[in-house]
Formats: sequence, structure tokens, C-alpha cells
Amino acid sequence: MRILVATDAWLPQVNGVVHTLQATAAAARPLGAEVHFLTPAGFRSFGLPTYRDIRLAIAPAAAVAQRIEEIAPDHIHIATEGPLGFAARRYCRRLGRPFTTSYHTRFPEYVSARAPVPERLTYALLRWFHSASIGTMVAAPSVIADLERRGFRKLMRWSRGVDHERFHPRAASILDFPRPIFLYVGRVAIEKNIEAFLRLDLPGTKVVVGDGPARPALEAAYPLSRFLGMQVGETLAQIYSSADVFVFPSRTDTFGNVLLEALASGLPVAAFPVAGPLDVLDRSGAGVLDEDLGQACMGALAISRDVALAHAATFTWEASARQFIENIKGFRAVAGTSEK
Repeated sequence: MRILVATDAWLPQVNGVVHTLQATAAAARPLGAEVHFLTPAGFRSFGLPTYRDIRLAIAPAAAVAQRIEEIAPDHIHIATEGPLGFAARRYCRRLGRPFTTSYHTRFPEYVSARAPVPERLTYALLRWFHSASIGTMVAAPSVIADLERRGFRKLMRWSRGVDHERFHPRAASILDFPRPIFLYVGRVAIEKNIEAFLRLDLPGTKVVVGDGPARPALEAAYPLSRFLGMQVGETLAQIYSSADVFVFPSRTDTFGNVLLEALASGLPVAAFPVAGPLDVLDRSGAGVLDEDLGQACMGALAISRDVALAHAATFTWEASARQFIENIKGFRAVAGTSEK
């Protein structure tokens, strides 16, 4: 099966959506699925207001149609609700082609954090966008339940994985800071609620890995915290392994791939009891969820690294890719579309 994934999120962006799509494509190949991408590469683009590092494509309908037809996919999956996602949706609707979508990001909450736009209006737009698909894939059961309450239909689970060859415990630490070390990894932006972590009165050191529009202000406001900037590859893996607790202050993520990377590195998790952490930890004992994030951080210090490792072992990219492919086959079967 040749699958085309239309996505507005792509390199050089470093985020969970890009990582998920790349990892899924690699893991799908041995399972008999070729995943091709329609991305902003090659299109003119513009910086997203309030977040100039994220660039959105200017996607003429004819150019999008040409790229899709050059790939000649058996199935089209639309991963994001941006310009390319809308263009691919229009293409499919015009030709009567069935397509699936996925819901990665809580845009209504992200938009309302930056502009006076009621969440209900953005949710209405997203509901309209996804309603034309034969099915929508969502990472976490709690997010599925929330979307169903908001009137979304034809939802199915698509979980995530982690690269266990890269993320695992190391014997030596590369962080020479006072312990315990409490670590955050991710985009440094307002919707990530990082200040809820930085303002905690905790022993040891708070470390932030990542970049984004909120970094200059947070770095100035919290000079005792260590901001290490964007890190990738082996350096990122070593940083995870060098910390003592992974802190996830976001209340708006739909999953949180970084949670799995931390667990696979032997880090227990401290987070709020919200979608994402609730679904990933799932009564595993590999973290502490509490509305008092400081209490969660201190409680997580007592958790054995072996517990975190054991839970992380239940997540693989092969299982995630298999779920993605089976979802497409299942949705197409229900829609009455024959497989090629």
C-alpha cells in the first residue's frame, strides 16, 4: 500500500508531529506500506504569527494536485489542519477520494492562549474539517472522549512509540548540576505551561531543553534555571539519562512523545493529571500525577528507574505503525473502498 501523508508540520521543525510521522514511515516500510509525504518543502511559505519559526506553505491547488498525482497513492492521510491539509482535503473532496485525518494538536487552546478567539469557534472549524474524512486518528483515549463530547465522530486510537536503541539509561551523567535534576524537554512556548514548573520551590536544579518564542522571557525571569537550548540525537538522549525526574507541565498536549523518551531513559514522570500523562502512564506507577506539581516532582523522586523502563518497553514504533496501517484498512473497509 502506498500512503501519502499531507502535513504542514515538517523539517526543520522539531516537534512531536514531525517525529511521529518520520518514525511511522520508517516502521511502516517492513510492514508492507510505503509512506510518502506532501510537505511545505518546495512551496513558498510564511512565518506563523507569534511563532515565526513555524512556516506555513502557500499551496496552490494545481501544484498540490500535481504532487499528489505524481506519487499516485493508494490512500491519502491528512495529518494537520493547515494550508496543505486544507488543500489536500479540497483535492480529495473534488475527486470523491476517501481520506483519513489525524488530530495531533489542541489548536483551540493554543489559539486562545495567544488571541481572543473563543475555543468553541476553533473547535467548530476542526469538527467541520475532520467530518469529511472517513475516520480520524487520535493518540490518547482521554482525547478521544473529549472530542466525542464536542461532536467529533469516527475516531480511532493511534498510539505512539519510542526509539529504545537511542533512549536508554547510561552509566555516566553529562549534567554537572546540583541534584536532584528536574528536566523539561519540549517547545518553549506559552501553551506548554513551563512557568508552572520553573516557579516551583524544588531542591537541586531545574533544566529546560528546547527552544521557542517564550524562551527569552523565561530565561530572564528564572536565572537560576538552566536553559540548554535545542538538543537532538545522542546529546538529547544523554541529557535524559542524566536527570532524576522528568517534569511535564503541559495541560494541552494530546499525548507527549517526550514522556516516552523520558521513561525509556529511566526517568519517572511528574505531571498534572490531564490528557497525555494520564494516558501514557495509565496506572503504571512510573510517575506521579498531581494538581500540586511540586508534590508530584518530589513524589517521583522515590520511583525506581526500573518501573519507568518496564512501562516504556510496552511502547514501540512498530506497534504504532501497525496500528496506523490497520486503522486505514479498517476505515476504508467501513467506507466500502477496496484495497489495492
